[in-house]
Amino acid sequence: YDFGAAFDGDGDRNMILGHKAFFVTPSDSLAVLANHLECIPYFQRTGVKGYARSMPTGAAVDRVAAANSKEIFEVPTGWKYFGNLMDAGRLSLCGEESFGTGSDHIREKDGIWAVLAWLSVIAHTGKPVHEILQTHWAKFGRNFFTRYDYEDCESDPCNKMMTELEALVTKADFVGKVLTSGGKSYKVKTADNFKYTDPIDNSIASKQGIRVIFEDGSRLIYRLSGTGSSGATVRLYVESYESDPASLGLDASVALQPLIQVALELSKLPQFTGRDKPTVIT
Repeated sequence: YDFGAAFDGDGDRNMILGHKAFFVTPSDSLAVLANHLECIPYFQRTGVKGYARSMPTGAAVDRVAAANSKEIFEVPTGWKYFGNLMDAGRLSLCGEESFGTGSDHIREKDGIWAVLAWLSVIAHTGKPVHEILQTHWAKFGRNFFTRYDYEDCESDPCNKMMTELEALVTKADFVGKVLTSGGKSYKVKTADNFKYTDPIDNSIASKQGIRVIFEDGSRLIYRLSGTGSSGATVRLYVESYESDPASLGLDASVALQPLIQVALELSKLPQFTGRDKPTVIT
């Protein structure tokens, strides 16, 4: 089959697949839809406003926004942040790396709508899924993306890891450092613990995840949740940007390996968690 789609139980999350289980990351799915909204009748009527993604979501859609001269919003994890922007008429399309996609036709994520939107793109372009992605990468470059979840970890060491990591990356001399692994080097552009000021109601959400952003657009994100008695979950998001045509077709696990190694060494995650591999890889 040339197209496949999967949903969760209530249909608000979606996964897009192409020929021979060609996997479309949620970040790429959002970017492709953003670049083809003109093929969807709803947006032909309403026009396209801005785009938004949750902070951990790969930044592929940011490049589409820049090319199309549209607003792009980077918000904390949580659909309510998208809702405020929709209510204010600032947002047409949004998504998150956890397979949620939505538009301003309703205020919630809508997996069935996302799949119908993809079918509209396929009908409009006349191309199968993998060719749509290859064309997109050739124009914008490719944001390789993965998420590592370390579940049921001891809370105290994880809290210590995040505290030490934040202290390290917020030092004045961290910006400009070059981190190297596997023959690849990444120069730090900026680093922080993500803080969001809602442009609509001016509410502030702080400490939403530690970010290390590199000069080439690659990123590392560290988030910690569930630090109660049941154990903590550490989430590591790794995003590596490639514009070299020779690298666009690489397997994601191969393309990301140098930056994954940088992420693990920088945070000392294996030492703090006592784990040599994640519980889940997405």
